[in-house]
Amino acid sequence: MKESAQIAISLVKSLFPDKAELFDKHNLHIHVPDGATPKDGPSAGITLTTALSSLINNKPVTPHTAMTGEVSLQGDVNPIGGLPEKLMAAQRAGVTRVFIPKDNEEDLRDVAEEVKAQLTILPVSRVEEVLKTLEIIDVRTRKRKEN
Repeated sequence: MKESAQIAISLVKSLFPDKAELFDKHNLHIHVPDGATPKDGPSAGITLTTALSSLINNKPVTPHTAMTGEVSLQGDVNPIGGLPEKLMAAQRAGVTRVFIPKDNEEDLRDVAEEVKAQLTILPVSRVEEVLKTLEIIDVRTRKRKEN
């Protein structure tokens, strides 16, 4: 989990270089509840990156959106394990839209039809795709939205 948080911080600094100094000027503490285990960390990469991007740009993300995927320092969204269970949990929690790694699309065949019917599932290859969809990065100009 610690490594995923460090990768997310580095990636956000590179995506938003004009905001990188915020990480030097302010303390940042990322708390993960006791329910998480160390091996869960990589799957949280896309979520941590999105949360930090949302925070520094003051662009809230709806609680009806979820995501899973390991993120590389280059911004690639890499595959994860346990997709059917994660989508079922998201649907039970009231989530309506889920970003998943594009490389996990084949795993959708193992997801119950009633779960898939209640979710908008968006496969992505790059973290920027998530940030554009969530309007943290402007789709038209491909730059960060100014506040």
